[in-house]
Amino acid sequence: MKKFVLIFVILILTLLFQPKKSDNVVRFATWGSQSEIEIIKPLIEEFEEKNPTIKVELMHIPQNYFQKIHLLFASKMAPDVVFMNNHYLPYFAKANVLKPVKYNTEEYNKKAIEALSYNGQTYAVPRDISLLVIFRNREIFKKCGVPLKGDLNFDEFLTVTKNLSSCKAFGKRIYGISFEEEPALFYLPYLMSEGGEIISPDGKFIFNEANSQKGLKFYADLRNKYHVAPTKSESANLTAAQMFLNGSLAMHLSGHWLVPKYTKEAKFDFDAITFPKGQQGSITPLDASGWALSKDASSEAEELVKFLSSKQSIEKINSCNLVIPARLDVFEEAFLSDDKNASINAVFAKALKTSKPTSVTPNYNEVLNDLKKIVEPLFNVSQ
Repeated sequence: MKKFVLIFVILILTLLFQPKKSDNVVRFATWGSQSEIEIIKPLIEEFEEKNPTIKVELMHIPQNYFQKIHLLFASKMAPDVVFMNNHYLPYFAKANVLKPVKYNTEEYNKKAIEALSYNGQTYAVPRDISLLVIFRNREIFKKCGVPLKGDLNFDEFLTVTKNLSSCKAFGKRIYGISFEEEPALFYLPYLMSEGGEIISPDGKFIFNEANSQKGLKFYADLRNKYHVAPTKSESANLTAAQMFLNGSLAMHLSGHWLVPKYTKEAKFDFDAITFPKGQQGSITPLDASGWALSKDASSEAEELVKFLSSKQSIEKINSCNLVIPARLDVFEEAFLSDDKNASINAVFAKALKTSKPTSVTPNYNEVLNDLKKIVEPLFNVSQ
């Protein structure tokens, strides 16, 4: 509570001592890595050159982003343009602090549009899509004599992880698959592929239903029963990405944001396959991010969103290779045609076809916080 109050006081004091906002200043809030911001800043400069009567004030908030955005709205100091994701959009849309956006929906991935909608209205112009695949260390597979096959079902996937985890060829412990307790993003594919989820598409809590629990049990068993995924102590405070890079993890379930890192740092040949098939197929959660407008945003703010979501701007944003573009033309012409990452990107494109937008509610993040207390003992059974 004290930390929350301190953040609030610092944020308000910072804003109070900023120059007064003029009518032609558009305040634009976003999170993002330094590499992303280095792309965004020149885009803003280009927008200002094309629109000399408009000044853009960039508010880069790298940490506690949505907490600070909430405080800005509560204190009547909301940005005009807010970079938003589908997990938090329903909360702000229900609070009536955003206004629906208008754009050519034919130019965007339909699942991204669905993810950024609430009660039948779209509240953000999609920028990118996020979903999961399984990265593989091909050298571990080859040295351990495990076939490099894709399109696995859950039983085949379990067999592969067992064979990898029992491999003695490296003189050290190898784990077949990653295990991450949070965010829920990493165990949702196991639930969804069995026909379950946390929240149903119509907003009902279905985490405790049979299909969800079946998928959750399979995930927990990878660590607790079959010992093909590392425990907390076995991870030794290393992240799954670090374990994959140091050769102790044969497969890592993660997203496209790791492609640049693995391309740069991996000292071995790696590829990717789609998530294994449960009784409902291979289904991973699809999340999306985009540009939202505060309720009282000006026409100048709308022009900024129009500029940022243009094909030319998205092509530049896509150059960092961290995200999957939601614009169909950039997805087809740049993402799928990227010579350097063509094979990896093709796997993400395949996963996209069977993915489903994460079902969320205005209190979704509260639900996730409550679930942490439930899944923690399930994921950490004493050995």
